Amino acid sequence: QVQLVESGGGLVQAGGSLRLSCTATATGFSVKAMNWYRQAPGKERELVAGIASGGSTTYADSAKGRFTISREYASNTVDLEMNSLKPEDTAVYYCNVVLWLGSLSYWGQGTQVTVSS
Repeated sequence: QVQLVESGGGLVQAGGSLRLSCTATATGFSVKAMNWYRQAPGKERELVAGIASGGSTTYADSAKGRFTISREYASNTVDLEMNSLKPEDTAVYYCNVVLWLGSLSYWGQGTQVTVSS
């Protein structure tokens, strides 16, 4: 059983910052990758940032230079520090965890981020 608990969304003015956090409870399983996706109204879900087991990171072009993903391995926690937020960053942000076992993928419930202009 894998459970994800997200926190940190909210309302912020353009130019502001938010930090999202997600902790995965994955007893008996090893986590391969931890990612943050987002989905804006009327749009498809997209990868924002990801971090692999070895620490390598990937970012969407829209996130580069503004967002930083980090991972705490002992607690299976992944954070997304978001700076210089723009109204177009408004979306529901989802934590995603991929296990080594069969590359099984699990999703958090989502947290709303709203950036006002």
